[in-house]
Amino acid sequence: MPLAAQTQGLRVYISADMEGVGGVVTGEQLSPTGFEYAKARELMTEEVLAAIAGARDAGATDIVVSDSHGNFQNLLIDRLPKDISIIRGGPRPLSMMHGIDATFDAVLFIGYHSGTTNPAGVRAHTISSARLADVRLNGVSMPEAGLNAWIAGHFGVPVVMISGDDAAVAEARKVVGDLEAAIVKEAIGFHSAKLITPEASRERIRETVKRALQNRARFKPIAVKNPVTLELRFKNYRPAEILAFLPNVERVDAHAVRFVGKDIIEVARFLSFATNYEPGLEP
Repeated sequence: MPLAAQTQGLRVYISADMEGVGGVVTGEQLSPTGFEYAKARELMTEEVLAAIAGARDAGATDIVVSDSHGNFQNLLIDRLPKDISIIRGGPRPLSMMHGIDATFDAVLFIGYHSGTTNPAGVRAHTISSARLADVRLNGVSMPEAGLNAWIAGHFGVPVVMISGDDAAVAEARKVVGDLEAAIVKEAIGFHSAKLITPEASRERIRETVKRALQNRARFKPIAVKNPVTLELRFKNYRPAEILAFLPNVERVDAHAVRFVGKDIIEVARFLSFATNYEPGLEP
């Protein structure tokens, strides 16, 4: 099939995190209080711009970018093209994947990291490095790439590409399946990695995105079996104790709860509640 026919009306969803961005290795880069956060925002924005360029190289006509790290206010949006849409701020029901629906043709994960049960990977965690020790879907421990691929799969949309460190890529391929990957650093430890330069990272991302989208027919969305059982393990016991007061939540042990959702969307909404609600919450 000619490329023009393949890419006509190509809609692409980009979910962008920060821990997997090339050059990012420590906590000082990951929150507004860190001395190098401003620079990390620039690096993240530039990698998203590279992904957008690669998507356009492949014929993308509509691109939505989800700012999906921390407080969801990281991307320097004035540097992004005027003809894309941006999902920003939170909390939001589908978190890193809010705005995804069946009209998209492909999903890209930019700046992703490995999961909380993985002994390797820069800043390895799932959703919250401070609060969560494990996130399981139907008995399988999940990195954010797995959880978010399940959400995309609910709408019949395949994840075709990921960027991040080598540990994140290996784990994503294990739980998601076949993916094109741009490895922008090699993990040494939780706060250390062997890097390539930002320019090299951006070139690698652009080329990988283009290749993934041009060959997107080879990628299949995850087929999620409903209902979906979520097991959420906390590093402390109080969250498990309090969540178990809800009639649809079962306390598994001192640190873990189980929630059964009719589908991954219901589970994602529960996850957003469980990881965002605070008794003193105010506007």
